[in-house]
Amino acid sequence: MTKISVIIPAYNEADSIAHVIKDIPSIVEDIIVVSNNSSDATIENAQNAGATVLSEDNRGYGFACLKGMDYISAKDEKPDIIVFLDGDYSDYPEELDKIVAPILEKDIDFVIGARVKRLREEGAMTIPQIFGNWLATTLMKLFFGAKFTDLGPFRAIKYNKLLALSMEDKTYGWTVEMQLKALKQKLTYTEVPVNYRNRIGVSKVSGTVKGAIFAGIKILGWIFKYSLK
Repeated sequence: MTKISVIIPAYNEADSIAHVIKDIPSIVEDIIVVSNNSSDATIENAQNAGATVLSEDNRGYGFACLKGMDYISAKDEKPDIIVFLDGDYSDYPEELDKIVAPILEKDIDFVIGARVKRLREEGAMTIPQIFGNWLATTLMKLFFGAKFTDLGPFRAIKYNKLLALSMEDKTYGWTVEMQLKALKQKLTYTEVPVNYRNRIGVSKVSGTVKGAIFAGIKILGWIFKYSLK
């Protein structure tokens, strides 16, 4: 039977995290919430909802994801598939079945949940997010012939392929780093359209000017770095 683990980075998502965990399909064996230096009840609420909870004091999306991967690497039994999912309830966790289906049915290595406009609640993505996604995916198409349309955080990848990527970004560049390295290593990939709604709470990245600017710089930095290799 295919083993699936979910890693959920969470910074002050006390109001949303239990909803996220509750809606994850039963095919998932291990739900790992990484509290990224939260100061609210994120840890308590995630534990009460049945998740394994880790703490990562270094703030940054990539730091949290790497903490989850370190935890999995120390386990005796490794998963076949890793799913990354945000803790703010903007994604629909019940759509995880759709995200992993191309891996299970077609042996695809890597799947992105694409936040397409027709399935996106009004206001769920900010103008900087929409523009940043367009710019990043356009540049990846131009430089690498990529077919990505989104940098969506709801994604699944075979565990052995994830390890081979040697992920390193600690902050905003995690998603684009994964996609660029997948292209470089010629992983098979696809996108699955997913629903997307307004998050619970305030965004820590797109909700601030500073966050949006630094995310944009980090994403473009990764793209240009790889275009020069």
